[in-house]
Amino acid sequence: MAVYELTLPLSDQDVETLKNGDTVYLTGVIFTSRDMGHLEIKKSLEAGKALPVDFTGSAIFHAGPVVKKIDEDWELIVIGPTTSMRMEPYAEMVGQLGVKAVIGKGGMREGSIKAFKKYKQVYLQAAPGCAVKLAAAVNKVEGGFWLEKGMPEALWVLHAERFGPLAVTMDSHGNSIYQDIKEQALKIIEAL
Repeated sequence: MAVYELTLPLSDQDVETLKNGDTVYLTGVIFTSRDMGHLEIKKSLEAGKALPVDFTGSAIFHAGPVVKKIDEDWELIVIGPTTSMRMEPYAEMVGQLGVKAVIGKGGMREGSIKAFKKYKQVYLQAAPGCAVKLAAAVNKVEGGFWLEKGMPEALWVLHAERFGPLAVTMDSHGNSIYQDIKEQALKIIEAL
């Protein structure tokens, strides 16, 4: 298990180097998006509208940040992961956008495993309960889109330095720690 300091945007080679169990720190622009943000991306694509950001090589963080407006600027107060499974229906779309890293908690299912392999993506587990520490790695909030959806559901553009630690738990080679744990648990249950 290795530790990687990566700069966004990520390349296929960056992602293919990562294996389950590795630790990652990200520097660069990270986008937040959860349920409503993913739905808004889908609607925009279906309507042929331009997206507000270029997702190529990016990291999307499944999170609902608390952000405070100070004069014309934004300040990030806390940011912690939300359950990624809710974004499972968008796995193929996210891959097509060119996203290289999905950050969240709890992992994702088979559709994401296939998409991660197909589009050279990786899932990075953020530690729940570390929202203040993660926020400390963000040095600028560039702004948000779809603010009418509410603060946690908006698409936020964050500039981060050494964002992490993040654990690789689903890699671009079709491996999933969550799937491994499930299979081991089923074997134990069958043996009882």
